[in-house]
Formats: sequence, C-alpha cells, structure tokens
Amino acid sequence: MPTVRLRRLAAELRRLRTGMQLTREDVTAQTGINTATLYRIETARVRPQQHTLIALLNLYGVPEPQHGEIQALSQGASNQGWLRPYHSELPEEYTAYISFEAEARAVRNYESLFVPGLLQTEDYARAVIKGVLPMASTREIEQRVQARIERQGVLTKSDPLHLWAIMDEASLRRMVGGPEVMHEQIRRLTAAIAEPHMMLQVIPFNAGAHAGMPGSFVLMSFPEVEDPEIIYIDSMAGDLFLEAEADVRRYGAIFDNLRAVALSPDDTSRLLASLANEM
Repeated sequence: MPTVRLRRLAAELRRLRTGMQLTREDVTAQTGINTATLYRIETARVRPQQHTLIALLNLYGVPEPQHGEIQALSQGASNQGWLRPYHSELPEEYTAYISFEAEARAVRNYESLFVPGLLQTEDYARAVIKGVLPMASTREIEQRVQARIERQGVLTKSDPLHLWAIMDEASLRRMVGGPEVMHEQIRRLTAAIAEPHMMLQVIPFNAGAHAGMPGSFVLMSFPEVEDPEIIYIDSMAGDLFLEAEADVRRYGAIFDNLRAVALSPDDTSRLLASLANEM
C-alpha cells in the first residue's frame, strides 16, 4: 500500500532511469529485474528488495554517498505508524488514504452531501456508515467508525494538520441520525471554526449552481517540496487517486472557485447557529 515516502522513492527511481535514457526493457536486459516488477516499483505498488535497489542504483551510476540516502528512504517507505491490527480488514484504497492523510501538511476538502470525515462526531459517523453501507455487519460498521475517529488525531497532535473544509448546505440539512445527532454535529462544526488551523465554509442553497456539484474531493499537500500533491475522489465506481500536475491544478482551481462562492467563516458560523436553533 502506498505511502508518501514510497511515492518519493518511486519518483526518484523513475527520474534516475529516464536520466540515463533507459527503458524498462533496457533495465531488464542489463540487470535481470523483471519488467513487471520494475513497473510496480516505479508506480509505488511495491517497495524494492534491498538487492534489487542496489542493482538499480549501480546501473544508474548513483554515487556511493547517495546510495545511503535512497536506501534510507526505501527502509522508511513501509513505515506506517497509523496502522492498527484491524485496518487490514478495511479496503486497501481507504487505508492508503489514511496513510497519506497522516503524513499530509494540509488538506482541502469539498463535500457535497456529508460532513467531512475529520469533523464528524462518532454518532454522525455511525449513522452515515450504516446508511451508505446497508449490507455491512455491525462489526464492519464499528471498525470503520473507529478508523474515522482515530483519523481525527491529525487535528489535535502537536503539529496539527491544516484543514480547509467547504460543504454544500445540503450536507447540513440532511437529517443524518436524527435531530439530536445533527445538533451535536453542528456544535462540533461550530467549535472547529474557532480553531486556528481549521477553516470552514458553507455554500448556501441560494448560491445556485456551482463547480462542486459533480462531486466531492480531497486535495492533500505534504511537508516536503519533493512530494507532489494528491487528489482523492471517493465515488460509487471506486476510490481514485490523481497526482498529475494538470489534475492538481484543475482541482485547485475548482477549490478556489468554491471558496469564492461560499459564505465567509463568520457567515458560516451564523448559519450554523441558525441551524442549531432549528434543531
């Protein structure tokens, strides 16, 4: 399962190979490393074995001092401190998302129908998961609830994740779990607005059609400049990760458009207060 460090290692090995003007077939011919294996290494599907990595570095003419840096990157590529024993039973794409989120510096999240996962109360999360996965067992639901609540630790650690969340008003009007659950959820959102590392905006119904209507997305950025931003999209057809520069620019522009049409944080706070009173 990919991590930020594994993506960085894969990108570095691709850069070294193309810098030598070698195709994957050339590398296979000169090292005996299977072409399919090389493809999986260069797309961050797997971490290379030590002897495979050394063979690649030797072929690419990497100086000895740099060997140690790249090998250290490889050794840390599978280090996932967030992993819990039951996470192996969650979908691979979801655990990959948790891994990236745990290492991110900032997240920009647009949601059209849900409260963002990082801001959900436990009762809201349980009601959402039950509704979205009607065939899931009680055990599966509780595992997902636990994973979602554990994820929220990124907002309370000593160097917290910076979260900018934009929601459509529809996500607040839908009575997930009933009035009491929604009232508590809105109180949680109101508290989040006051946190310096969180920005929360709502796109009101009277804003009309907007660029976020096709669906939700998450844009994650990381502390190291070498680590490109990632777009994550969760859909009925499956989870999707995008990292091409064109996609990152496009979704970044969409997010900028959404924040422009959304209510200001102060107006969002007033809307939340009004909704809380209604409930």
